[in-house]
Amino acid sequence: MGLDYSYEIITPARNVSRALVELAKLAPEGRRVPPLTVTLPGGEQVVVPFTSHFDSEPVDCSSGNRLELDTSITFGVDDAVRAYCEDSRTECDEFGRVALGYIYLTVTFAPERHPDFASLVFTAATSRMSRLFERSASVRATFTGLTVASGGVACLLDTETDTVEVCWLNGRPSQETVPSSYLAGYDDFVARWRG
Repeated sequence: MGLDYSYEIITPARNVSRALVELAKLAPEGRRVPPLTVTLPGGEQVVVPFTSHFDSEPVDCSSGNRLELDTSITFGVDDAVRAYCEDSRTECDEFGRVALGYIYLTVTFAPERHPDFASLVFTAATSRMSRLFERSASVRATFTGLTVASGGVACLLDTETDTVEVCWLNGRPSQETVPSSYLAGYDDFVARWRG
């Protein structure tokens, strides 16, 4: 079994379409994937340059189901990204960014512990990518930037331990560590941003 590190963005449920539009801006230019239409709870539709279960058929989440996307995201190059790219022979684009994928996105609408919000979990596809998630300031900045752009309240890095690192909380960068979501102390953390 490999590592499955992930970044989680918590945003008010009404902001999911905004988060997906902002995420689409991070897709690599000229990606050869047919556009995917996603119908969100409430009926709003968003078109994204990704697949769902490696398919481009429209996805209907209007009944509040989960949404799963296979994404490719561009990141700025820092030392950790550069080392990752040299090992995989990945090239920079004309803007000095590198496309990494697949990064699996699971959107949970109205999770049980915070029903007025949505959870967007971006999971690394490989152990190497998981380590990159943990080491790269550029990757962290991309996910915290997406949190800000989508009106999110929190951005967390989960490295599969009993704690998660808070990267962004209530409009500010953070480096705090809190209990993982399956531990009792996590509810205290949720109470800090629910208001």
